[in-house]
Amino acid sequence: MKLSVIMPAFNAEMYIREAIESVLDQDFDDYELIVVDDGSTDDTLNIINSFDDSRINTITQKRCGPGAARNVALKMAKGEYVMFLDSDDFFLDDAFRTAYSEAKSNDTDISIFQIIKYHEGTFSQNDWFNLDNFTDDFENRVFAPEECCNFLFDISVSACQKIFKRQFLEDIGAEFPEGIYFEDMPFFFYTFLSSKRISIIKRHLYARRKHSGSITESVDEKFLDTVEAGQIMMDIFTENGWYDTYKFDLIAFKINGPRYALMGIEEKYQKDLYDLIKTDYESIKSGPYYEDYLNNLGPVKRKFFHDILMSKDFEDFKSL
Repeated sequence: MKLSVIMPAFNAEMYIREAIESVLDQDFDDYELIVVDDGSTDDTLNIINSFDDSRINTITQKRCGPGAARNVALKMAKGEYVMFLDSDDFFLDDAFRTAYSEAKSNDTDISIFQIIKYHEGTFSQNDWFNLDNFTDDFENRVFAPEECCNFLFDISVSACQKIFKRQFLEDIGAEFPEGIYFEDMPFFFYTFLSSKRISIIKRHLYARRKHSGSITESVDEKFLDTVEAGQIMMDIFTENGWYDTYKFDLIAFKINGPRYALMGIEEKYQKDLYDLIKTDYESIKSGPYYEDYLNNLGPVKRKFFHDILMSKDFEDFKSL
């Protein structure tokens, strides 16, 4: 089998039919679609089961989160390559043939393609998903992750924007963090920096739907997980010997996620997020990398780091 497509689904009745149809409508036959119903309580499972197609494999499980759902499907996948689909998004025409042809012909571990945003019938582009950080000299060739050192943290972390060689994922033991949101971030950095052969496809193959239920559209309790996701990411860099190479941008990236979340999160979750950040920073202060934070952060992020550490509680932090 050439391709395994993995889609977790939780209460996705509004959009999952279109997501599945975007797979079945592809002009590419040698694939399987593994749909993991992650404890849905709406009509999601009935919609999945309404499709009579032998290429669809359905897994049902109690609610475990998107990371666990993807990991279950990865263990079952039989395809030479793997792609991911979120249940509220959809693939564009010829996505499978284009992505597979690129990955196979260049024997890549990872190939990255463009995503286009979709909202109420209108498509729009942005630099982040358009791969604009990759200059023209990255096109039509294979490159190593070391060539992206200067803009690593400006690459979209979305797993849905990439096609992966399955054997590569198995060889490095790649898994998504479980029990948290923002699981794409640690997965991306581990797989990208572990790879040897990467390529890009400057073509839109995937549409990311913007709607009120999207994870990143409302800054709610899900953003409490930005702290743990950042901690997992730091462990990946330190345990794999990548920390010293990337520490300047890495530290800034780790600070910025929870910092922006605290600025925008719903008021009822502000104290909880502050407490998580405070605990994390206290751990950093007593650890081996504290001086790196002091010496490598810019003035705005350093003040945020300092104010969290110096404050007694959230109200005291706000006064600072």
